[in-house]
Amino acid sequence: MADRFRPINRDTPHLFPPTVQDYLADDHLARFVVDIVDQLDLSPLTRAYGGRGGSAAWHPAMLVSLLFYGYATGTFSSRKLEAASYDSVAMRFICANQYPDHDSISAFRQRFLSELEDLFVEILVIAHEMGTLQLGTVSLDGTKIKANASKHKALSWAHAQALEAQLREEVEELMRLAEAADNTPLPQALDIPAEIQRRQDRLAAIATAKATLQARADERDAQAQAEYEAKLERRAEKARQTGRKPGGKPPSPPTTGPRDKDQVNLTDSESRIMPTSGGGFEQSYNAQASVDVDTGLIVSGHVTQQSNDQHELDPTLAQLSDQSETIGRPIALLADAGYYSADNVEAVAANDIVPFISDAREHHNPPLMKRIEEPPVQTDFDGPIDERDCEKS
Repeated sequence: MADRFRPINRDTPHLFPPTVQDYLADDHLARFVVDIVDQLDLSPLTRAYGGRGGSAAWHPAMLVSLLFYGYATGTFSSRKLEAASYDSVAMRFICANQYPDHDSISAFRQRFLSELEDLFVEILVIAHEMGTLQLGTVSLDGTKIKANASKHKALSWAHAQALEAQLREEVEELMRLAEAADNTPLPQALDIPAEIQRRQDRLAAIATAKATLQARADERDAQAQAEYEAKLERRAEKARQTGRKPGGKPPSPPTTGPRDKDQVNLTDSESRIMPTSGGGFEQSYNAQASVDVDTGLIVSGHVTQQSNDQHELDPTLAQLSDQSETIGRPIALLADAGYYSADNVEAVAANDIVPFISDAREHHNPPLMKRIEEPPVQTDFDGPIDERDCEKS
């Protein structure tokens, strides 16, 4: 009976080949990353190390390869990269059976963040020149990244107004108590100058927060006014073309100024309150990335304060367009329903890219017949169809 199965012997002396060169297939992505990093000019990074004694530093070539391969395969945190140097055969190949700790990985990333951005672009350019990266279909998605700030430190416009009025009343009351102190004894625990200073400091912080909210409101009002005027112009143009007054109500002018629920975080004013996928809200940023489907290489990315992904297609298209001369132009773009709008579909098509953007979210576990039914035929789409896309499919 035992002969039917292969033996399990965990006491085998050699679990891996003698050298890391034998760990992976010749066409493995990790080999490609290491070969490309070897072609980069890393002298700005290596010169930054003083060599004043102490333990030897991890070589920048290894850490750049580790970070880039991690990003390409969906491993981002320094702790997970450290664990992968033990557990992943590809990571052991990249690290040459060394194990950089997460503190060193994190410090390296923070220290050379601007240099790494340029190096990652160089990697994409070299990959394109080598023929490894031939942009076909790219997939776009976003994820909420929690800010290093508590949502409980957020101050809304309405609360700022109320708190400001309360603090001003308290300052006036403290001033009256100070004036009457000669005739009326004060509680020993009450330090009037310190209490007044504390409230004045809070009033200054509130004034700064209100100025930030007012600036954001002014920016939003300018955009809303431009959209309102564009709607009026389209309505007037339609009237000129038809010779009749357009039906329906004319667009209403936008309301201006800060709204009661507008918020600013007193710890990190650049972050925003955003809904999270698991429910609830967090103080966050919205990180966007587009990935080449065939190679898994990230070809564009940015971080935004907008919680709605629908606003992030234009910045992605602009970045892809700026890089088209160096890494090529994608044939098609995949995105989920969060990016869908008629304007976004038209914008993708206007860039000579075939849009595959879902127009609705589907429920989990649909009935069998619903899953296998043919989608409706679109007869009104006149966007560009690229022959390369047909060949690729």
